[in-house]
Amino acid sequence: MTARLMLERKGIEYRRVDLLPAIHKPILWALRFETVTVPALKIHGRRIQGSRNISHALEELQSEPRLFPQEGPERAAVEEAERWGDEILQPAARRLSWWLLRRDHSTIGTFLEGARIGLPHGVAVRTAAPIVWASARINGANDDSARPDLAALPAMLDKIDGWIDAGVIGRAEPNAADFQIAPSVRLLLCFEDYTPSIRDRPAGELAMRVVPHYPGRVPPVAPPDWLEPLRSRAPALSTSDFVSSRSESPASRSSRNVS
Repeated sequence: MTARLMLERKGIEYRRVDLLPAIHKPILWALRFETVTVPALKIHGRRIQGSRNISHALEELQSEPRLFPQEGPERAAVEEAERWGDEILQPAARRLSWWLLRRDHSTIGTFLEGARIGLPHGVAVRTAAPIVWASARINGANDDSARPDLAALPAMLDKIDGWIDAGVIGRAEPNAADFQIAPSVRLLLCFEDYTPSIRDRPAGELAMRVVPHYPGRVPPVAPPDWLEPLRSRAPALSTSDFVSSRSESPASRSSRNVS
């Protein structure tokens, strides 16, 4: 989702291929990518993997509209928020998502809306159990990881709210950090256990604005007492901890075909 949003922001046409979790690894090797990391992009003969590598490659390929401020502390703030969204927030959101799907994957078919996986969705749903198990294992999603992730999530949301308040993210013209952070929050909003604690705060509003539609809906399945950390919000971080970022003006968009 992050890579798609950045390509669309740049006005670069692309062909999308979806790979099922866990079994995507041999496919990426067969396609001659260096690692098994997704998103994986092939553009102008280059193979690029990882959303942060892709954001910088797209900025190099086409400068406008910008994904980063041009220089100085404002760019550093956006790059730091992007890094945190990639390295800290995204793994936690993945673990919390696979943790609940491991407990109940009966609605996993809702995540396949619009997916292009090369086989009937009904077949994918009927064979989902081993994929869910393998993906949860690969991502370390289990009861032992869920408790600290749930305890840390309020502070993570406060951090996002602080960046929004400071203008690092959440401006009229989205940047690379918006596209990195919002999809992870939007993924969590697919789970009704997490939604009440996220949707009405700035982080939730940002996620809904940047990613209005995200397939998938999972009813409450978590033990209620496990969600107690989410019901009491941690104190918001001071906006003085963050550096404001200028909003960028949109520019004309050119189209390039990528796959």
